[in-house]
Amino acid sequence: MLQHSAGADGTAITHANPGRVGIRSTLPVTRESIPKGLFRFFLIAMILFGVLLLAAGCLITSVYSTGSQEALGSSEEHAKYKKACPDYRHYAVIAHRPFSDGPLGLPFQRPDVHCRTFHSPVVEKVIAHVTSRMRDKDLARIFENAFPNTLDTTIRWHVDGTGKEARNKYASSWGQWQGAQSFVVTGDINAEWLRDSTNQLLQYQGLAKKDKKLQTLILGAINTQVEYVIESPYCNAFQPPPPSHGPPVGNGQDDAVHPAYEPSRVFECKWEVDSLAHFLALGNQFHNSTGSRAYLRDRYYTALETVLEVLDEQSKPTFDPETSRFQRPEYTFRRTTSSATETLNLGGVGNPLANGTGLIRSSFRPSDDATILQYLIPSNAQISVELRRTSEIVRTAGKKAMAERLLERANGIEKGVWEHGVVKHKKYGEVFAFEVDGYGSAIIMDDANIPSLLALPLLGFCDVDNKIYQNTRKMILDKAGNPYYLTGRAFAGVGGPHIGLQYAWPMSRLVQAMTSDDDDEIMDALHAVRDASRLGLVHESINVDRVTDFTRSWFAWANSVFAQTILNVAARKPELLFGKNAEPFLIEGV
Repeated sequence: MLQHSAGADGTAITHANPGRVGIRSTLPVTRESIPKGLFRFFLIAMILFGVLLLAAGCLITSVYSTGSQEALGSSEEHAKYKKACPDYRHYAVIAHRPFSDGPLGLPFQRPDVHCRTFHSPVVEKVIAHVTSRMRDKDLARIFENAFPNTLDTTIRWHVDGTGKEARNKYASSWGQWQGAQSFVVTGDINAEWLRDSTNQLLQYQGLAKKDKKLQTLILGAINTQVEYVIESPYCNAFQPPPPSHGPPVGNGQDDAVHPAYEPSRVFECKWEVDSLAHFLALGNQFHNSTGSRAYLRDRYYTALETVLEVLDEQSKPTFDPETSRFQRPEYTFRRTTSSATETLNLGGVGNPLANGTGLIRSSFRPSDDATILQYLIPSNAQISVELRRTSEIVRTAGKKAMAERLLERANGIEKGVWEHGVVKHKKYGEVFAFEVDGYGSAIIMDDANIPSLLALPLLGFCDVDNKIYQNTRKMILDKAGNPYYLTGRAFAGVGGPHIGLQYAWPMSRLVQAMTSDDDDEIMDALHAVRDASRLGLVHESINVDRVTDFTRSWFAWANSVFAQTILNVAARKPELLFGKNAEPFLIEGV
């Protein structure tokens, strides 16, 4: 967890003037305040400096415009200029001009064009179109920063599969990598989470058909996730791919995990069923947006077989249904830690699970915290949806047997969610539990990370007006119903044990906006996130009593969810963003 305290201790953000955030305040420099001779010298020096900058800019532009969107540092010139780019972990905590025209005066946080890790003209077109129409210029500035943040800062490696790298294909003991490849990091950690990267790319899926390079980037992300799943299907976060020659980074933990994994390939290996759900989702979204089947290659089908094998293993109960004897699960996890949420109890096994539920065990939540009862309902709901969607796609590709197996598993999990995941609450009626064990025990709460109970309609599991969902939503957004609904003097929202009891996640307010039809609720949520984003980017979590105390200044997933929320509202309720009688904005129509 990277935490920044801004403004209170003077080590990070200081307020240069009301409504504006900056690293430092400076006195104005005017012509009258400088002696005449010195002023002329200063003026000439500035002109010469400007000429040098212009020449350097032209040189950099020529270098970047002639290269393909391949691995960073794929040429000596590229590597040379890349070294001059600041580390975005540091860049993101400094407020950069120009400030927005809104009351908050939010900074412009996009890196210099030559330091961006991927460029898409159609993405720039969306930014210009949306921000020019938005009435709230502070919200517009966050969108301007957040919508391209994944492309600007997190594409650590990408090859399109047609250049010299295609002649030097990488082969591991699991087989040969195929096609385009993309490594998409989460932000301030140089590793790729399957969940994060899928959500980071989501807002670009609707544009992929209009930008071939963007389409190839997403195709590469699918292909890279394929290799991760084949090699280490129980793991959640991964190192730079071997073909990228990027150095692996350590996570500083002492873990004992079965099945064993290769640390140079895996950053962390927590079994989270939503990781596989998000792998499926990435391909499903790509197909639905582009109609392309380019990812449906032998390696993808090998990954699907791996997914089904893991789901079979993790559907087994703790005790053999015939002999009642303990059967050790395929996956176990033990970490040397003082935090109970970072490891599994009972020797790395976790609490017992009943037989015959149809549900899938998930040892960890999307927050990377350990589950208490390992049938995690939001994640089971999500994977049932994505299995069904994948089934439909592979059926049209002629893989009928595979489609039937995927559909059978989807139906079994969905049935299990409705039969075991719905409980009767004395105040709210029938609601979805967060976790169950099949024995009758249930955890009543929600966590901010997606998949969550609040996000079930966005995942496609149920309609937003479903009675059980609406009961659950009321419970989640009520302090009396959800122990992790956190409120304070400055912010409110769903949090979770990952950060603590004073930090709510802006992501939860954004999901709240996307699952609401109430104008006031939508705008209240957007304004709350806006007012907590003083650096022009969306953070992981916010101290509910002091918004300048937050975690993770560079968290690309949260920025993507903000962009998705703006696009969601622009399509459903354009008048809230663009003014009375505004036409809906659909990203596919750009």
